[in-house]
Amino acid sequence: AISMKFGLTPPPGAKLYDRELGAQPPLGYWDPLGLLTNVDQERFDRLRTVELKHGRISMLAVLGHIVTSAGIRLPGYLSKSQDLMFSDVPSGLKVFEKLPALGVAQIVLFIGFLEIGVMRDVTGTAEFVGDFRNGVDPFKWDKFDEQTKLKKRAIELNNGRAAQMGILALMV
Repeated sequence: AISMKFGLTPPPGAKLYDRELGAQPPLGYWDPLGLLTNVDQERFDRLRTVELKHGRISMLAVLGHIVTSAGIRLPGYLSKSQDLMFSDVPSGLKVFEKLPALGVAQIVLFIGFLEIGVMRDVTGTAEFVGDFRNGVDPFKWDKFDEQTKLKKRAIELNNGRAAQMGILALMV
C-alpha cells in the first residue's frame, strides 16, 4: 500500500477499507490521517456519501468557473431592482462583491433544499452509497452490467476528487 511508502503504517490489526471502490491506481488505498482506521461500515458510508456530494458540487463549480471565465453569461438581468445584469458580474469569488444579499440568500436556500430533499436517498431504494436516483432513471443506469457500473462509479469518484483539488486551486 502506498501509505506504507510514506511511513504512515496503520496499527497492526486495524480494519481498513483498502478493497473498497476508490482504492485504485495510481494512489491505491490512501488514508494518511487514519480517518478510516477501525471505523464501522456506517461511518465509512457516511464519509463516502460526503465525498461524493463534495465531488459532484466541485465538478459543477469547476465547470461554472471555466464557463464564466470564458465570458459566457446568461442574458438579461440578475437583479432588475439594482440594474445588475448577468454580464456585469465577475467570475470566481469576486462575484460576491457584486451579488446582492438576497441573491446569496437564494443560493443558500436552494442548496439547503437540495441537501434536504434531493441529494439523499429519499425512497430507500439506493443501489449503493451515493445513489440519489430515488426511483428516477433518466440515464438508463439499470441497463449497464455490474462491471460497467463499478467502472462508472470509480470514474465519478476520481473526477470528483480531481475537481475538489481543481476548485480549491482556482479559489486560492
